[in-house]
Amino acid sequence: MRPFHFLPALLVAVMLPFDALAADRIKDLMSVQGVRSNQLVGYGVVVGLDGTGDQTTQTPFTIQTINSLLSNLGVQVPPGTNPQLKNVAAVMVTATLPAYAKPGQPIDVTVSSMGNARSLRGGTLLMTTLKGADGQIYAIAQGSLLVPGAGAASGGTSTTVNHLSAGRIPGGATVERAVPSPLGQGDFVFLEAQTADFTTMARVIQTINGAFGDGVATAVDGRQVRVAAPVDATQRVAFMSRLENLSITSGEAAPKVIMNARTGSVVMNQLVTLAPCAVSHGNLTVSVQTQPLVSQPGPFSGGQTVATEQARVEIKSDQGKVISMPAAPSLNDVVRALNAVGATPQDLLGILQAMKSAGALKAELEII
Repeated sequence: MRPFHFLPALLVAVMLPFDALAADRIKDLMSVQGVRSNQLVGYGVVVGLDGTGDQTTQTPFTIQTINSLLSNLGVQVPPGTNPQLKNVAAVMVTATLPAYAKPGQPIDVTVSSMGNARSLRGGTLLMTTLKGADGQIYAIAQGSLLVPGAGAASGGTSTTVNHLSAGRIPGGATVERAVPSPLGQGDFVFLEAQTADFTTMARVIQTINGAFGDGVATAVDGRQVRVAAPVDATQRVAFMSRLENLSITSGEAAPKVIMNARTGSVVMNQLVTLAPCAVSHGNLTVSVQTQPLVSQPGPFSGGQTVATEQARVEIKSDQGKVISMPAAPSLNDVVRALNAVGATPQDLLGILQAMKSAGALKAELEII
């Protein structure tokens, strides 16, 4: 059994000084209330595919969309007609409307197939309205898709490189409506931390007041800071530019271990420690093998040939060892102690959970 080894990046992080890791700008830790992006979504069709579009018998909404589109363009499809379109695909179009986006500004869009199209490569998205959560139209998208993949099929054999059912259109949407921003309104701006931490908030307030004067920044709670800012738009922009580049030393994060149960990945920060404990690790393997046998009757016996199977079940139990794990005050010691167990990544997930339950792992477990 191969021992589990952590990524070398963890060891590098331990050797770096803490102050070098924790020195951040305010803009790296906090955002300005009201300065945010908004998600847009729309439904459209992609045309011009090389026979790789939706199978219309299985995706009736594609036919409905085409009939409605042609009707708006003055083309009436005879009732009862069921065209077999192979060059059309129904898609969902998504985009992110950045803060302060103005009408006429281009933004990127992502186009994803929602039917059973084999590929969107070479297709063109027809005019699609993109709406926000309030149902209003904020952008209109159209253009040729860029699909970073390729595929080929012949004689029942197919080969695909990358993903072919989604693509992007750089600058494929035009902003039609601006989202108002409250940054230029009132006498105050509000800074919001990405994570609630009272130590970091206290240092942010101290740094801002030290740079601009006492009373400029006041705490609202453990996540938000109120900052008095100039009312004039030009002065406020210069003020925010200076404010967001102030450097602070953020507070120490809580010790945490992140475990991905699907891939077996384990990542822990440098504050994780271990108390003395004992760990026993062993494996139980059950193997079932089936061998086909043929029972052949003797000549002129009148019997029939019968096919049977012979199953063999084998149970193998590896010898488990009890390993004494001393106290580990640093991440280097934690990695060294866990490597001594010789567990696979999947087994390590269970070991860490058991150590947490026993009180030996001094960290918060988060399973993703």
